[in-house]
Amino acid sequence: MSQIHTTVTPAANYRHEALFYSGEADFLDRTAPFIRGAVENDEPVLVAISRSKIERLRALIGRMEDKVRFVDMAEVGSNPVRIIPVWREFVDEHAESGVRLRGIGEPIWAERSPEELVECERHEALLNLAFADASPLWLLCPYDVDSLNQSVVREAERNHPYLERRGEHQLSAAFRGLEDIAAPFDEPLPPAPASAERRSFNSAGDLADLRRFVAASASRFGLGEKRVAELVLSADEIASNSLKHGGGSGTLKIWTDHLAIICEVRDSGRLDAPLAGRVKPKGEAGSGFGLWLAGQLCDLVQVRAFRDHSVVRLHRLLQMENASAVGAAVQ
Repeated sequence: MSQIHTTVTPAANYRHEALFYSGEADFLDRTAPFIRGAVENDEPVLVAISRSKIERLRALIGRMEDKVRFVDMAEVGSNPVRIIPVWREFVDEHAESGVRLRGIGEPIWAERSPEELVECERHEALLNLAFADASPLWLLCPYDVDSLNQSVVREAERNHPYLERRGEHQLSAAFRGLEDIAAPFDEPLPPAPASAERRSFNSAGDLADLRRFVAASASRFGLGEKRVAELVLSADEIASNSLKHGGGSGTLKIWTDHLAIICEVRDSGRLDAPLAGRVKPKGEAGSGFGLWLAGQLCDLVQVRAFRDHSVVRLHRLLQMENASAVGAAVQ
């Protein structure tokens, strides 16, 4: 059996396992017994997958479905930074019971955009940090090898200390270890286009002008009023963090790629809190509240910590405006 090549391993109580399957029939064959085992052992189980798979699993397990909590991953995990709080709430809810918990979470599917995919993979890595000291939890993360690129499968091997292939369980020789995962995340981002609009800020007095700038740009790019307000609030929070923790100044850029409005805040600090924005802060003014709020309001949040600067990119999808209009017309 392969050994994990690291001196730092996840807590024994936490089993984070990648499940490699081939197509939907294989998915059902491999996950239904896992769920039945949880129910038969009186182990609380949370399943976060697509709506279509939820329906098929419910039909397969029959009366047991009443003892299983299902959530639509397309809703809770559209922005990957929102997934860890779901698992944290589940763990905290049962923390005093002492029983083992089980979960199935599938945040990665073939239709994910390249930007979403990187953030999903980062999420999978950070799960190992988030639950290193958690109550006993066995978390199974399915990967459809028939539809996913082989590079995604290789990254799953790096982000999960345990693997299951064709019913065989093993340790992952490729698992990167907690020290590597906790290091500042410096995955390169595509450069902002030359057409991006830009503003610098150096004091709290500049924030009002920055808010007006973001609002005007986002509106001109076609974002609706409510979503403009949410982007403005998010950008203001991130810029305030730059003033307090990022060297006292920063630069904001905003542009559109015709799919989304992208707002980037860059400063000279180096963010070294890997779970920032993924763990709900205590109190509305708690440390990390700005990133947390941005994660709740934006469709995608990208955080990078380079050697001499940090970058936060906030995405607001433009197609959501059309979806909202269609929904209003139907009603």
